[in-house]
Amino acid sequence: MTKKAAYAEKTSVSVASSRAELETILERYGATHTAFFNEPGRAMVAFRIGERNVRMTLIVPDKSAPQFQQETVRNNQYRSHTRQATPERAHALWEQACRTKWRALVLAVKAKLVSVEEGIETLEQAFMAHVVMPDGRTVEEHVSRNIALAYQGDSSVRLLPSPDGAR
Repeated sequence: MTKKAAYAEKTSVSVASSRAELETILERYGATHTAFFNEPGRAMVAFRIGERNVRMTLIVPDKSAPQFQQETVRNNQYRSHTRQATPERAHALWEQACRTKWRALVLAVKAKLVSVEEGIETLEQAFMAHVVMPDGRTVEEHVSRNIALAYQGDSSVRLLPSPDGAR
């Protein structure tokens, strides 16, 4: 079975360029506040659009992951072998994976904003999981555990209030 190519897996667009493009897109669609955060293993973009604060988290590939330590070298069209990647090659493979992730984030945010602009969905519908609640947690952080429990058959879990308002 052939491995499916990842979106933008061969992109040459730098992370910095993707980040700048994302900021431009957010401004064009009405974001009044934007912020970017980086920490080991993840990057975040936060913005305010309309009356909503939104935070999206991008899991950044781990530099020490095996996929960056090994590389496949083709001998010919039928044969290949795996070898240890040099430190420079490992870093280049990791950077490529980061560029791919950032291109996907730009695409996802732009698609959501176009969908809102075209009336396909509301801002809340498009970004529901990423809306930051007053306690600083996203909607996804509030409900994902309960969704998992509900799918495991826990009938006591309530994602929404009952029709009579009882808890």
